[in-house]
Amino acid sequence: MANINFIPFNKKFRELMGNGIIYTVPMFQRDYSWTETEWDDLWQDILEIYRESESDHFMSYLVLKSDDNKNYEIIDGQQRIATLSLIVLAVLKNLQELQLQEIDVEKNKIRLEQLRNSYIGYLDPATLISSSKLKLNKHNDYLYQNSIVPLVNLPKKSRNASDQLIIDAFKWFTEKVTRDISIKDGAELARFIGLIADKLFFTVISVTDELNAYKVFETLNARGVRLSTTDLLKNYLFRVISSQGTDEIEINKIEERWEMIISKLSGEKFPDFLRAYWNSRYKIIRKTNLFKTISSTIKDKKNVFDLIRELDDNVDLYTALSNPEDKLWTKDQKQYIEELKTFKISQPYSLLMIAHIKFKEKDFEKLLRACSIASFRYNVICGLNPNIMEIVYNDIVVKIVAGELTKISDIISILKGKIYPEDNIFKEAFVEKELKTTGRNKKIVRYILFAIEKQLSHIHYDSKSEKHTIEHVLPESPKDNWPDFNENRDSSFIYRLGNLTLLLDKPNRKIENKGFNEKREIYKDSEFQMTKNIAENNSSWDISRISSRQKEMAQLAASIWSLP
Repeated sequence: MANINFIPFNKKFRELMGNGIIYTVPMFQRDYSWTETEWDDLWQDILEIYRESESDHFMSYLVLKSDDNKNYEIIDGQQRIATLSLIVLAVLKNLQELQLQEIDVEKNKIRLEQLRNSYIGYLDPATLISSSKLKLNKHNDYLYQNSIVPLVNLPKKSRNASDQLIIDAFKWFTEKVTRDISIKDGAELARFIGLIADKLFFTVISVTDELNAYKVFETLNARGVRLSTTDLLKNYLFRVISSQGTDEIEINKIEERWEMIISKLSGEKFPDFLRAYWNSRYKIIRKTNLFKTISSTIKDKKNVFDLIRELDDNVDLYTALSNPEDKLWTKDQKQYIEELKTFKISQPYSLLMIAHIKFKEKDFEKLLRACSIASFRYNVICGLNPNIMEIVYNDIVVKIVAGELTKISDIISILKGKIYPEDNIFKEAFVEKELKTTGRNKKIVRYILFAIEKQLSHIHYDSKSEKHTIEHVLPESPKDNWPDFNENRDSSFIYRLGNLTLLLDKPNRKIENKGFNEKREIYKDSEFQMTKNIAENNSSWDISRISSRQKEMAQLAASIWSLP
C-alpha cells in the first residue's frame, strides 16, 4: 500500500458534515438500494447509542475521491451516508410538525435551521432551493433535493424503484423518530442528533484518482471488506462518455445495455467477467492491474461504446461456461463444462471464449475436452501452479488473435507440452492422492470413482444420483472390529482414493462401521464392478491393500484422462 497516496483516518459524522464540505455520489454510481432490513439494523445500532450511551460506533469504511479536500465523490459508503441524511431529515420533519402544532415554535424553528445547516445544507427560505451537503446520483438527486430536503409534500408517484425506496425510508425513519425518541420535545430531538453525530464514526480513505481508488478496493477486498469495484469501473467508463459531448439519449441507451450485462451475470462478478473478456483478446493482465489497464486503454467515447458492445456480445458465452445446462452446449460439451465446474476451474475461460468464436463447433468441443483433461491432471491431481496454466492459455489466445494458430490440433499439442503432466508424474501424484469426502471434494471423488467404474464395467451411471453413495472401506470412525487400525499411523488412509468405492445407499447404511469380513459379503453382491473387485481380490484390508488398490486405480486413470 506504500505506493498509494492516502492515509486512512477516523472521522465522526459531525466532522464529516462540517466545514462546507460537499459530497457527491457520482452520476453513474448505483442507485439507493437499502431496504427495511438495512434501515432497521442501523436504527437498532443508533437506539443502543441513544439509550445505553454506548461508546463510539464504527460505521465501516468510507472511500472518497477529491482534488481539493472540499468537494468529495463517494466511491464507497453512499448507502450509509444517504441513510444517515434521511434520519437527520426525519428529525427535522418532526421539528417541523411541532411548529405546526404550535409547540415551542421559536425554539424549534431555531433548532430546525441549525440542524439543517450543520448536517443537510443551506435552504433558501423564499425559493426552497437547497444548497445541499450531499448530492445523490442522476436517478435519485432530483427527488432528494426537491422533495426530501425541503420537507415538502412527497410525490404521489415515484419516478423509479430507488426513488420509492428513498420515500419509504424517509417515512419509516420519521415514524421511528416520533415513536422511539420524542413526540413533543424539540430539545430531546436536537440532543438525539448531537449524540449520534458524536458517536458514529467512519474510517475514511481519501484518494485523488480512480486508479488509487481501485487499489484501495482490491486491498480492502483482500482483507474481507467487500466493496464494489464494479461501481468504480462503471463510473470511470461513464465519466469518459459524459465528458465528451454524449447526449442524454445515448447515455440512457448505453446505461440500459450496462444494466443488462450486470443482470445477465447474476451471481458472477463483473470484474472477473471483464478480465476474462480482456484476456481473451489481449495479453494477460492480473486482477490487480485490471483497472489500470482498462483506464489507460479506454480513453474516448468510441472506446467505451465499443467495449460495452463487446461485453454485451460476450456475456452470454461467459455465463454459459459455468452453466452445463445452458442451451448453448451440445450433450458432450455439457459433460466437459460440468467437469470444469466440478473442478472449480476458470483459467481456460479466456481461451474458450475466443475459440468458440474462431473455430467450428467440433473443433471447439475437442479443445473443451482437452482443457478438462489437462485441468484434471494439472490442478485436481497434481496440484500445480494455476497461474502458470493461465499464462499458457493466454499465450495461445494472443497467437489465435494474431492468426498464428489456426488448427485445434496445434493448440492441443501446446497444452499437452506445457500443462499436461506426463503419465509418470500423474500416476505418482494419483497414488498419493487423499480427498476428504465433504464439500467440493465430495463431487470430485464421485466424479473420479464413476469414471473408473465406467472404464471397468462399461456402464455409465449418473454420478449425481443420491441412490449411489461413497463407501469408505476402512470406516471414517473405525470401531473394535478393526483391531489392526492404528489412529496415528492409518487415519490419513481413510480418505485415500484407494480406500473409497461405490455402493447403493441402502447397503451403505446397512454396513456402516462393520468389520471388513462383513463388508466383504455385501461387496460381493454390489452392482459396481470396482466394489466386487475389492471382495474378490482381498481377504483382508489394511494400508498396504489401500496403497496397492490405489496404484491399480492410477493405471486406469492415466488411460481415462488422456490426450492423444
